[in-house]
Amino acid sequence: MGRDLGVRAVLSGSLLRHEDTLVVRAELIDVDKGSQLWGGHYNHKVADVFALQEELATEISERLRLRLTGTEKQLLTKRYTEDPDAYQLYLQGRYFWNKRTPDGFVKAREYFQQAVDRDHGYALAYAGLAETYDQFSFFNIAPPREIMPKAKSAAIKALEIDPRLAEAHVSLGYASYIYDFDWADAGMHFDHAIELDGASKAHPFYPLFLSSLGESKAAIAAARDALSRDPASPSLSHSLSIQLYLARQFDEAIEQSKKTLELDANFPAAYAVLGQCYSSKKLLPEALDAAQKLTTQTRSSAQGLGLLGFVQAQLGNRAEAQRVLDELAAASKRSYTPAFYFAMVYAGLGDKDRAFTWLDKAYDERFARLAYLRQEEFWSPIRGDTRYAKLVTRIGFPELSKKKRE
Repeated sequence: MGRDLGVRAVLSGSLLRHEDTLVVRAELIDVDKGSQLWGGHYNHKVADVFALQEELATEISERLRLRLTGTEKQLLTKRYTEDPDAYQLYLQGRYFWNKRTPDGFVKAREYFQQAVDRDHGYALAYAGLAETYDQFSFFNIAPPREIMPKAKSAAIKALEIDPRLAEAHVSLGYASYIYDFDWADAGMHFDHAIELDGASKAHPFYPLFLSSLGESKAAIAAARDALSRDPASPSLSHSLSIQLYLARQFDEAIEQSKKTLELDANFPAAYAVLGQCYSSKKLLPEALDAAQKLTTQTRSSAQGLGLLGFVQAQLGNRAEAQRVLDELAAASKRSYTPAFYFAMVYAGLGDKDRAFTWLDKAYDERFARLAYLRQEEFWSPIRGDTRYAKLVTRIGFPELSKKKRE
C-alpha cells in the first residue's frame, strides 16, 4: 500500500487443511522488538476461504490502527479468483516455488497450471506460472529457448486480465534481461511494477537485476529489506546471500548462507553460494565440501557438477575435473545440460579456448547466469582475454545506471 505503518511487522503462521476445513494460526510480530502485536486461531470451511482473508485483513489493520482509504481496503482484500479451490492450488504453487529447488519448481508449475485450468481469468496464477517458467531456465529444468517464451506468454496473459498486476511486470522484467538481454525493457517493467506496488522491490528478481547493472549497494539493500519483512524465509535469506556474493562480500555471504541453512537444512542452493564464496577466498577444502554437498543434495545436477569440477581444477586435481566433464557430457545425452557449466570447469582448468567455446554456446542458449558474468569471481582467470570483452559487448551490458534505485 506504500503506507508507513510506524512499525516494521511481519505476519507469520501456519495453514492446515483437514477434509473440508482450514485450520489457520497467525501472528503479527514487531520485527524490531521481537514482540507479538497480535495472534489468532481460526477454523473455516474451505469454501469460506475468502471470508477468512477479509477477516484477517480487517483484524490486522485494526490492530495496527491503520486508517485505510476505501481504495486501500479494496486492495487489501482484493480477490483474483472467486474459486476457493483455485486459490488453494495457487497457495500450494507458491509454497513449492519458495523451496527454490528443481523439484519444487516442477510441483509449483503443476499447481499454478491447475489453478488457471480451473479459472481462466486468474491473473495472479498466470503470473505465478510465468515466474516458475523463469526459474525453469535458471535451474536447468528445460532449455531457455524452449521455456522462456512460455514465461513471457503467461506474464502477458496475466496483464491482459489485469494490467495493474505488478507480479507480471516483475516476471517480464526478469525475462527481458536474462533472456532477451534487453536491459531498457527490463528497467521499464521493474519500474512499472514498483509504481504499482512498492513491495515489488522485495521480489528476488529485482535485486538480481540491480546487481547485473553493477548496482550492488542498491541490490543488497533491496534484498536485506525483503528479508526484514519475512525473516523466517529461507528463500529471502538466500536472495540476500546471493547479492552479498555478487558484490564480492564473501565473508558476509558465507554467514548469510549458514543462516539460510539454519532456517532450512535442506536448502541446497545455499551450498552453491558457500562453495563459490569459499572458492573465491581460496579456502578450497571448504569449497570442495560445499560443492560435494550441493552435488549430493541436487542428485548430481549440472550446477553441482559445474561447481565441483571448477573446485577440483583449482585444487590441481585435473583427473577429477575431467571426470566431472565426462559426467556433464553423459548427462547432456539424457537431458538439457547448460553449456555454462562446461565453461566453468574449463575456466578452472585454465583452458581458455574451450572455456570461450562453451561460453559462446551458453550465449546461444540464452542461459540466465550470463547476466551476472561481470560479477562472478570465478571468471577472473579469463577476464583479460579479448574474447571476454567481446562477449560482454554481445550481451549488451549497459554502463552503470545514472538513475540509482536505492
